[in-house]
Amino acid sequence: MKTFKKDFLWGGAIAANQAEGAYLEDGKGINVTDVSRGLVYEPDEKVIDGKFYPTHEAIDFYHTYKEDLKLMSGMGFNCFRTSISWARIFPHGDENEPNEAGLKFYDDLFNEMNELGMEPIVTISHYETPLHLYDEYGGWENRKLIEFFTRYCKVIFQRYKDQVRYWMTFNEINNVHTIPFAAGAIKPEKTDHSMQCRFQAAHNMFVASSKANKLCHEIIPEAKIGCMLSLSGIYPHTCKPEDVLGAYQLRRRSLFFSDVMMRGYYPSYANRWFEEHHVHLDIQPGDLEIIKEYPSDYLGFSYYRTTTYKDGMPILGHTGGLIGEKNPYLKETPWGWQIDPIGFRYVLNELYDRYQKPLFVVENGMGNVDVLEGDQIHDNYRIDYLRSHIQQMKEAVADGVDLMGYTYWGPIDIVSAGTGEMKKRYGFIYVDRDNDGKGTGKRYKKDSYEWYKKVIESNGEELDD
Repeated sequence: MKTFKKDFLWGGAIAANQAEGAYLEDGKGINVTDVSRGLVYEPDEKVIDGKFYPTHEAIDFYHTYKEDLKLMSGMGFNCFRTSISWARIFPHGDENEPNEAGLKFYDDLFNEMNELGMEPIVTISHYETPLHLYDEYGGWENRKLIEFFTRYCKVIFQRYKDQVRYWMTFNEINNVHTIPFAAGAIKPEKTDHSMQCRFQAAHNMFVASSKANKLCHEIIPEAKIGCMLSLSGIYPHTCKPEDVLGAYQLRRRSLFFSDVMMRGYYPSYANRWFEEHHVHLDIQPGDLEIIKEYPSDYLGFSYYRTTTYKDGMPILGHTGGLIGEKNPYLKETPWGWQIDPIGFRYVLNELYDRYQKPLFVVENGMGNVDVLEGDQIHDNYRIDYLRSHIQQMKEAVADGVDLMGYTYWGPIDIVSAGTGEMKKRYGFIYVDRDNDGKGTGKRYKKDSYEWYKKVIESNGEELDD
């Protein structure tokens, strides 16, 4: 049957660093994304006085969350995904005692969600490693971060055990390969051995994630804790065998992360990578055992588009996924992200066939240029994107995929992670703020707001205009 479960989770997703603003308020420290204009740009070593960083104010969700969550509730959200800014809880990341003001903010935020009937879906680290952990320790290449992360997780699990039942450890952990500073607080280009740096950071994050899984199940037995990856799709550019094999091997570079975190062990194909790239991981006694014993409960992932791989091309990527050759059969957004709803169904089946564990689509959406006409925004292009993707998501459910929920990325306009723009808008709710941080901050409902409300009310059955 092409229907969603009765308890299907419908909602939207944001990240603390792209929405909250208030970047030093109430004792918050500096995270790695606080020194970046956007992830496509080279980050600064520190915050430069007088330089504009769009995330420092963002959309001021720190102060407007009650108003904003009420708007989400108006669409019928039964869940809402956000992240906890690590540096709000431990400003440097390595303290022994947490910052009470930061803990109090998330108390209030999660209480507000619960009162509105929304399950908080919480990412523990969404490109938000405290900058001090890079400056002092070199980021996730250093095993000491396992201890710091575990301490952080213990504090938030104990504090929010009655408020939060769904967790994810690291956002898009596989982007340690493509945007390593944001994902892993590392700069491999500054080391003598780039691949060693990336894989060692990944290993340490795997151990930390499994330790977090263990803590979560001990402190909140009824909770579910998953991993989260960027898994937009990849096709061979042609049927040339080298393109086909190359695309397969490239896909493994992402699935390697979920293979370890979902299955609980290193896949055999990784041995060849390590040998060819002269990678020698520092694996301490007990590491492989805890990875094996405490895998992820579910796979959360982002899907925005597909790309194609041509033999010999350089491997690049950003928050939307890996970047390859254009597919001539697909249309694209104004930012060049190709729109492929059938690819969405393909990826859902690919992942469920591989793991046979529940999946959660925690990011999917389209960035576009929205024009405010009086107090209205007509965004039929967003409705078309959503309709086609939800239709294919239903097909995947009919195929047998066990799907937990769908949180559309950016239900309210926020700062783009990649480009730092406000002009690149995803939301059902328009925020009057421009790329330079100017504007009233006033919120306006777009046409897609009422459309998504009907989808949720009908549990995905009503997809017409």
